[in-house]
Amino acid sequence: MRKHIILISAVAGLVAAQRNPSQPLSPAQAMANELFRKAVGTPEQMNTAFPPYKVIGNVYYVGPESLGSYLITTPEGHILINSDFERTVPIIRESVEKLGFKFTDIKILLGSHAHGDHMQGDAMVKEMTGAKVMVMEEDVVELMKMTPGGKPHPLDRILHDGDQVKLGGMTLTAHLTPGHSKGCTTWTFPVQDGGKTYQVLILGSVGVNPGFVLVNNKDYPQIESDYRHSFEVLRATHYDVFLASHPAFYNMTEKYAKLGKGGPNPFIDPDGVKAHVAEEEKVLNAVVAEQKAAAAH
Repeated sequence: MRKHIILISAVAGLVAAQRNPSQPLSPAQAMANELFRKAVGTPEQMNTAFPPYKVIGNVYYVGPESLGSYLITTPEGHILINSDFERTVPIIRESVEKLGFKFTDIKILLGSHAHGDHMQGDAMVKEMTGAKVMVMEEDVVELMKMTPGGKPHPLDRILHDGDQVKLGGMTLTAHLTPGHSKGCTTWTFPVQDGGKTYQVLILGSVGVNPGFVLVNNKDYPQIESDYRHSFEVLRATHYDVFLASHPAFYNMTEKYAKLGKGGPNPFIDPDGVKAHVAEEEKVLNAVVAEQKAAAAH
């Protein structure tokens, strides 16, 4: 039986460039801003519940409109990927319960990368469920700075490239795909649906946010090469379904509208991530070229 891969990319933290508003954006800045705004949406979209739904197999969408969170259900409890902002945790809880599952049955909490719009709510979810919080080693330092309301960021297990997380017959593998953050994590695991096995891939992110320094970055000297490594990993990966932690990147609203209308699963989109990677790589190339030119002068 042919295996497929679901790709869930996690794109964009909330880091904006500081600039003179009277000064026009350069072409590279404009490209980065366009994808950033498309990814994160408006404040209203980040705080507005989206109808929870089954994506495929035992994978469910439980996030708000522009911040993707996913529930993976098992007979022994559930796995939540991305707690989002602390203020959106109640939205996620309500979505989980609307689907007929207990929020307190979440046993493991994973994340895509150490940005607040994906993992700020970890402490609250830990308090509410007792879930074990597992984090890629390279993101630990930044996550420990994430203390909403003075609550320390929970950490139950440090992960490394290739580590596996197991629960209720599910095995998720953590892959280090850095660039967007030093510990950006891509998750892979199999899902059964309609008699077929689909390999799920959850990408941390390949987005280049406004304000990211890609040339002469003293805090992250290898950032450009890390991004390019992640692009190559994705280009070498076979998949069928493209999802994203910012669902605008896979046109969730349009695809969701097609669910239950008798056709094939609209989330099976084998070309979606290729187009997304090409788009993000174009931005990276433009930003790198612009920053190198500025450094030369």
